[in-house]
Amino acid sequence: MTTGATSTLVLASASPRRLDLLVRVGIVPDAVDPAELDESPLPRELPEQHASRLAAAKAEAVAARHGDAFVLGADTVVACGRRILPKPEDEATARRCLEMLSGRRHRVYGGVTVIAPGGEARHRIVRTHVTFKRLEASEIAAYIACGEWQGKAGGYAIQGLAAAFVPSINGSYSNIVGLPIFETAQLLRGLGYR
Repeated sequence: MTTGATSTLVLASASPRRLDLLVRVGIVPDAVDPAELDESPLPRELPEQHASRLAAAKAEAVAARHGDAFVLGADTVVACGRRILPKPEDEATARRCLEMLSGRRHRVYGGVTVIAPGGEARHRIVRTHVTFKRLEASEIAAYIACGEWQGKAGGYAIQGLAAAFVPSINGSYSNIVGLPIFETAQLLRGLGYR
């Protein structure tokens, strides 16, 4: 555990959802510095590995610019089986994601890496199971039209209108939104962040 360290925290993410989740529990980053990495999956990379690798890579890239701070990197991956669902950039991709999720249980992986001043790093991967009801074509069309899917892993936002599609979750709700808060707070505390 790092002792006597600065309490400066840098969030290595441009996600407004991650920032909001942190602020809600009283963890207010001193700076937001997105890593700007290629987030494409590697060949044959499994969803859990992908989330873990990207969280670590984001934290490492930003820690190189903020060596005297705690740096928090995170990544969220929505997976159907072994398939990593994208963050849709167009309506057709968003529709395919929703059609794939319809009537099925899927997993959301949250990778979190915290690097302390001095370079000590801790990692955590959190898995949440999410069940979608069977979606009618009209429900998919209405959700696509609302635009809420844009920039969201798997093409939906559970904290928005898509909450009506989810009869059950097993695990961390905040992980689905974009950051597993309990585990993140534990990692920060374990490294000496106050």
